[in-house]
Amino acid sequence: MKPLERDSSSAESRDTARPRIGLFGGAFDPPHNAHVALVQAAVLQLGLTRLHVLPTGQAWHKPRTLSAAHHRLAMARLAFDELPGVQVDPREIERDGPTYTIDTLRELQRENAGAQMVLVIGADQAAALTTWRDWQEVVRDAIISVAERDQPARTIPQFDFEKLSGARMERLQLPRMPVSATAIRTQLARAASGDKNASSLVPAPVARYIDHHHLYQTA
Repeated sequence: MKPLERDSSSAESRDTARPRIGLFGGAFDPPHNAHVALVQAAVLQLGLTRLHVLPTGQAWHKPRTLSAAHHRLAMARLAFDELPGVQVDPREIERDGPTYTIDTLRELQRENAGAQMVLVIGADQAAALTTWRDWQEVVRDAIISVAERDQPARTIPQFDFEKLSGARMERLQLPRMPVSATAIRTQLARAASGDKNASSLVPAPVARYIDHHHLYQTA
């Protein structure tokens, strides 16, 4: 992991005496350029000491079967390992049973006593936050940073932090990047049939890995 160059302007109103440990989880099936942009923005805008990128293990909330965990972990490392202040963390993949954010948060709190925990999530995840296991504890123990892309109004209902006692939220601004892993998987499947190439939507090392291992060959 490269040393982090702090963005001092992002930490003006924060307790800079305490480390700030970020968590950013996802299937990363595959990790794409919007993920990379989000991770870079989170480290700088939120003044993070370190950001743990956490590929999902056995996801309780996913309606589809994910690609093999070792492939998703390898792609995450190719996409994020060289980014300053970022650590690809395999603990959720290595954990037995379903993956829950609260378990990861508790572990990182034990490992980083006294640090502020910052959970980085997308707007769709924020809207579903109250369905998570022990979500009240998540909101109590972590600052919630919602990544907001510069895009037209969404139909997804927004999570109302104002009505949660003690909830802390920090907004994360992202450029407009209409990219999704679902669309990329579909395009890669079409590319295998000579149709549309989606390699420009993922980091180059990830594109090479996908091609070498013949991933996403069927939609």
